[in-house]
Amino acid sequence: MEELRVIISGGGTGGHIFPALSIAGALRAACPDVKILFVGARGRMEMQRVPEAGYEIKGLPVCGLDRKNLLKNIRTIYYALESRSMAKQIIRDFRPMVAVGVGGYASGPTLSAAGGMGIPTLLQEQNSYAGVTNKLLARKADIICVAYDGMDRFFPADRIVFTGNPVRQELLNVNLTRELALKSFGLDPLKKTILVVGGSLGAKTINKSILSQLPLLAKSGVQIIWQTGKYYYEDIQRQLQEHEKLDNLYVSDFIKDMGKAYRAADLVVSRAGAGSISELCLLQKPSVLVPSPNVAEDHQTKNALALVEKGAAIYVKDAEAPMTLLPKAVAVVGCPDRLVELSRNIAPLGRPDAAKEIAAQVIALAESYRRRNEKKMH
Repeated sequence: MEELRVIISGGGTGGHIFPALSIAGALRAACPDVKILFVGARGRMEMQRVPEAGYEIKGLPVCGLDRKNLLKNIRTIYYALESRSMAKQIIRDFRPMVAVGVGGYASGPTLSAAGGMGIPTLLQEQNSYAGVTNKLLARKADIICVAYDGMDRFFPADRIVFTGNPVRQELLNVNLTRELALKSFGLDPLKKTILVVGGSLGAKTINKSILSQLPLLAKSGVQIIWQTGKYYYEDIQRQLQEHEKLDNLYVSDFIKDMGKAYRAADLVVSRAGAGSISELCLLQKPSVLVPSPNVAEDHQTKNALALVEKGAAIYVKDAEAPMTLLPKAVAVVGCPDRLVELSRNIAPLGRPDAAKEIAAQVIALAESYRRRNEKKMH
């Protein structure tokens, strides 16, 4: 087909940005000459991560509603209107043949503007429980790509395509053995290993759950790779210095090579964001999930329970984690049969070709848009 032009909009967290970049990568693989423009929210993580990955991005001033201080929402409404008019101008200048929304603040004004201007739109809903923005956008969206069963509760069934969630492809391209991966973290290849992560920003409760159980960790016989998140790292290092040094603990604010960390781990302790869960499914990793209570519509709990119902993960409530999380993780990682069972049950949920399948849907929408426009011109 002639030059393909695609807008991809959304972001805010790694859980939205990684799928967006995976879709962009799959589009480039299918159509090397594709022109891709990202639209994000100013001041959010995508404004740094997207250019680092080699793509152009435009920022909108859009921000979320403030549920505590309603007066501040006057500014939010002003920014929403300004963002919509900026999105229209971006679309006029770039002339996309399709617009893709991956969730996050910027996808609202961008996709509603695109839909209003006759550009086909595709939504990628990562969670098992759809957010407000995507429910609204779905009314006019041409295709909605989902990762969980039963999404016709939220979206028109005839426009749903089950693709799974795209994940970072580099996680699959790890050539290290488990032994070498563990040695790179300075850990013992003979010991059972738990990887503890709290998403790209860190998770206060998960961090507290490790800090409050250091004596148990010292005598447990297991070892931990712990990503604290940048925000909590310095405080945790200070608190660790007050305890005896633990040889079975590797601590970092951010692990750049997550493929290596996953390879080293026998069990993963994680929040239940859609991106994290998709990675666990794809890599067939046994996990203990601690859903964040601070997310819209409590969607992380719903994500976690969708796995728990299939015997594919273990669930610990956020409020109970400081007391129960580490004892439970230590018990599970010491039980080989349980690890095998969790791994076996999560394996069928992995979708390695999700990004490729979504890219194919994007290309098909662009083709039909081009054909429609050609008819109009004749």
